[in-house]
Amino acid sequence: MSKSLEFSSYIKRKAIELGFSNCGISRAQELTEEARYLETWLNQDRHGKMNYMLNHFDKRIDPTKLVEGARSVISLSFNYYTDKKQTDPAAPKIAMYALGQDYHTVVRDRLEQLLDSIRTEAGAVNGRCFVDSAPVLEKAWAQRSGIGWIGKNTNLLTKRQGSYFFLAEIILDLDLAYDSPVKDYCGSCTRCVDACPTQAIYEPYKLDASRCISYFTIELKDQMLPDQYQGKFDNWMYGCDICQQVCPINSQSQPHHTAEFEPSAELLDMSKEQWQDLTEDGFKKLFKSSAVKRTKYSGLKRNIEFLK
Repeated sequence: MSKSLEFSSYIKRKAIELGFSNCGISRAQELTEEARYLETWLNQDRHGKMNYMLNHFDKRIDPTKLVEGARSVISLSFNYYTDKKQTDPAAPKIAMYALGQDYHTVVRDRLEQLLDSIRTEAGAVNGRCFVDSAPVLEKAWAQRSGIGWIGKNTNLLTKRQGSYFFLAEIILDLDLAYDSPVKDYCGSCTRCVDACPTQAIYEPYKLDASRCISYFTIELKDQMLPDQYQGKFDNWMYGCDICQQVCPINSQSQPHHTAEFEPSAELLDMSKEQWQDLTEDGFKKLFKSSAVKRTKYSGLKRNIEFLK
């Protein structure tokens, strides 16, 4: 067995031991096709007011600009699916990924452990870990590595595990054995396109982020939300899971086994009235270790008021 294949097999075994669902590896090279698509997407203002998307274009498409001498991109997925739900059907809703602790911290800890293990096994390796924390086109790399395919809702889908998972990467200067992309299994299905209440998925495989409920409730920092979308949020106050909920592939999803992602009973049992009466102290206590902190108390209150 070659050293590159030996190291690759070790990395994949170790990733599963650390709790990752999938691990695939692709060659670190410039993403030329994706670069053309991203440039067009930005020029059409599909990013809305997410001006950070305009920064570091060269780093987004070329991994050697993030890690000098990069040879490989290790792509990983981490399951967050839970069958636990908010108990009040009238309560404003939170996207599933944000029901537990902040994934940036939880996943990064395991990612750092994996990189340490690689260095123990392979020697001095120059590498960096990424969990939605730098200009990395994570879905493009995950697709290239064979973890899954980018579906019509523009999420990464896997045939046996659906799409309820976080993506993470390790870019490093180590030659490894590279995987191949997998088939697209979306077929003729357009449920995600048909179900989007704001027409953010304006055609299969194309997303206008500036019309997405997740964009409005998390990314947009304006004091007021656009009037033309009143009544179209389907009661989502933080994020949105509609295009995942209607996806037939997600019938394969299985609950995660990560204690940090378990939603608290206090959060799940909040009634509609309790959300409307939420104080800033209550917000800080409830979301102390949560990604929901990103929207801040004022942002969440704005979202809840918009749903009335």
